Amino acid sequence: MIHKHSGVPAVRAMIGTGVAVAVRTPLGLRPPQLWSGLRFGGAAAAAVAAGVAAAAVVPQVRAAMHDRELPVGALRWLALDIPLGTVWTEETIFRGLLQTLAARAIGPTGGRLLQAVAFGLWHIPDARKTGEPIVGTVVVTAAAGWVFGWLAERSGSVLAPALAHLAINEVGAVAALVAQR
Repeated sequence: MIHKHSGVPAVRAMIGTGVAVAVRTPLGLRPPQLWSGLRFGGAAAAAVAAGVAAAAVVPQVRAAMHDRELPVGALRWLALDIPLGTVWTEETIFRGLLQTLAARAIGPTGGRLLQAVAFGLWHIPDARKTGEPIVGTVVVTAAAGWVFGWLAERSGSVLAPALAHLAINEVGAVAALVAQR
């Protein structure tokens, strides 16, 4: 599997999409799944954005955002790295590919659980790099993966979890940038 910090964001996104297409994973990017993905994803993204924005004003959270090392090139980070290199790549791999294939083999709940655990473990290198607690990172990202998986199942589209995932990462990134001004 490709790691999110290797290579160019567009290349990572193409690899994730290419693998999903090669194994004929339904991504739900045509109507009516597309519209369902927009509805569920939009609602989830709004809730997530509000939650992250509210958390960003908590002094301890704001201090952690202020102290966090951010990548060089905020525009590239916000416009390419997060949406293509992270969100789209992870959603096609974890919800589009892994969850779909696992659900075929072990059922929907097992498929969602497997991709959620894999998604949590995928974030260990990030936790090590940033000095965040590894167990906490795995638990939180696995829980997010479970919710993202539910959004994909419920809507029939990877767009729903992608919008929620994008909201978490983008609003968090903007909040960290603002905290460091």
